[in-house]
Amino acid sequence: MSRICELTGKGRQVGHNVSHANNKTKRTFLPNLQNVTLLSDALGKGVKLRVSTHGLRSVEHNGGLDNWLMKTGDNLLSDNARKIKKEVAKKLAEKAA
Repeated sequence: MSRICELTGKGRQVGHNVSHANNKTKRTFLPNLQNVTLLSDALGKGVKLRVSTHGLRSVEHNGGLDNWLMKTGDNLLSDNARKIKKEVAKKLAEKAA
């Protein structure tokens, strides 16, 4: 399983450990990923996702999963999140009609 946030696309970064003698060795910085169940108001159920803590804060700031998905472009989302966004948009269209 890759270490990439399903909502924000945040992944690993590469850098250096730097010693006191200024020796540099390669290392990776991994995102803080959490397995969470986010509630979708439109779908009326919970959705399991692997999300970074930064992504969780973004979802909460935008008023929940449904609002965040509607505001975010498809190119930033994972395949699973894109599928959820399509289901949410369909349910919201049904409620509006």
